[in-house]
Amino acid sequence: METQPSALTATTTKTMERDPVKTVILASMIGTAIEFFDFYAYGTAAATYFPKVFFPEVTPTIAMILSLLTFGVAFVARPLGSLIFGHFGDKLGRKRTLVVSLLIMGISTVLIGVLPGFATLGMASIALLCLCRFIQGIGLGGEWSGAVLVATENAPKNKRALFGAFPELGAPIGFFLCNGLYYMLESNLTASQMQAFGWRIPFLASAVLVIIGLWIRHRLSETPLFRLAQKENTVAKAPLAKVFKENWRQVLQGTLTMSVSYTFFFLLSTWSLSYATTELGFANKEWLLMLMGSIVAFAAMILYSSLMADKFGRKKVLLLGTVLIAAFAMIFPFFLNGSHNVAGGLFFLVVGFLAMGVVYGPVAALLPELFPTSTRYSGAGIAYNASVIVGAAFAPTLASWLVDQWGIHAVGFYLAVMALVAFLALLTTKETKEMDYTK
Repeated sequence: METQPSALTATTTKTMERDPVKTVILASMIGTAIEFFDFYAYGTAAATYFPKVFFPEVTPTIAMILSLLTFGVAFVARPLGSLIFGHFGDKLGRKRTLVVSLLIMGISTVLIGVLPGFATLGMASIALLCLCRFIQGIGLGGEWSGAVLVATENAPKNKRALFGAFPELGAPIGFFLCNGLYYMLESNLTASQMQAFGWRIPFLASAVLVIIGLWIRHRLSETPLFRLAQKENTVAKAPLAKVFKENWRQVLQGTLTMSVSYTFFFLLSTWSLSYATTELGFANKEWLLMLMGSIVAFAAMILYSSLMADKFGRKKVLLLGTVLIAAFAMIFPFFLNGSHNVAGGLFFLVVGFLAMGVVYGPVAALLPELFPTSTRYSGAGIAYNASVIVGAAFAPTLASWLVDQWGIHAVGFYLAVMALVAFLALLTTKETKEMDYTK
């Protein structure tokens, strides 16, 4: 189409002015880093310290079960958060919504770090813990989709997948920071000191990341595509109703495509740590070090696969990634065995995280591209957070049960089935690389 009058061109150029790349990278990455930092801080505390802090009057087994149930509260809250923040993100803008979601996440996380235990407040301490975890989940529910839109709606057309990789890199960064902090604490504090106060330090330390994140996001402008939608009066009055009426198919496709990433991530991290320390003879700190090393490979593959998605298309790279995951699922049980098998453990972690990076990077471009600007925050957020429930909520528990019933090869079949589901969902999804992202 030929260029229209110069006044229109000037107006459009002005409307599409973007924030500096450095600001976009930091603003989109910091929230996801905090999200995964908080996740591992809570997961480690729930598995190791909360049973005695909040559930001291029941048997150790029941205390562990109850503690892990509080961990699952956020999974219930996240879809609700995606509905709330998706509505306001599509109606009022990305920037303000992202600032509020980060603030909610940060306050609830710090409050967990100062909560009195059962010995002080009794049952009220458990109720407050669940409330903080629920509120944390609400904030988390609006974080990823908003961060991805800040990145991709500021991106040049031929670099949307690369810009979408910025918030995805927050996952390995948060993972590395949290596990590194726990490793240092457990190396320098006694077990009784960790139980008394050491477990609180990561929750309080997250306040530093939150303050930095709020400062960076305060400097953001509204994304150019949302400003354009406001100027053209195309902002949806009821984005949630519109996304479920017009884009329910894309929500389903996005959910099923993304779910294998979460299944794989929880098997590589949460389940593998439990399995390695109970069945393979590894010490907790040994496996944490191996995890921290392999997460570097994960980050590198996120960037590389995103570059390939900009070059060859999202669908081709994601289809390749799901095939690699399915193949890995059939192979890894032959390596993850024996007593203190370092080579087998490194194969599982490094190769596994490389395969996961192939799908985790480009999906940050694909999910937002499935939806128009008017419902993009809602649609991408609902699909992403629904995939958390489908792929992650029961993955570690189900994997442990499968090992107990049929052995470790059953875990491989479980992962392969999830990869097949994602593969079929992708086959029904159109390539989005060349879509008009301004609509």
